Amino acid sequence: MAAEASTVLVDSSVFIHLLRQGIDPNTELSARAKRMDLATCGMVQVEVLRGVRNSKVGQKLLRFMSVMLYASTEFRTWDAVARLASELDRKGIILPAQDLIIATCARQLDAAVFTLDNHFHHVPGLRVMTSLDELC
Repeated sequence: MAAEASTVLVDSSVFIHLLRQGIDPNTELSARAKRMDLATCGMVQVEVLRGVRNSKVGQKLLRFMSVMLYASTEFRTWDAVARLASELDRKGIILPAQDLIIATCARQLDAAVFTLDNHFHHVPGLRVMTSLDELC
């Protein structure tokens, strides 16, 4: 489902895909997202930065993420994650905890999720973007 959003939380799958293609995520995402705010959360930071082997690349990514909108995780966030997990589990939809955290953080910001991961399409009411072209 395409999403019209003024805020987009960029999932780790996008950062990882761009890095593997030899594309600088900072430059690519900044150039594409002219009319919307980019967001991140702690889970995305962990997933992206844990795999970066080059410390200069890691520092550059961290600086980029530090100027993005940030969805903090507090008790109400974890409560919402647990409720979402329970709701989906009861429907037979078992998603990784990381994706549930990211989806909840996006909801907290009223943001779409830009992802290459199909799990997010199973989250009710979550707006999902799957292409760089949707950022333009």
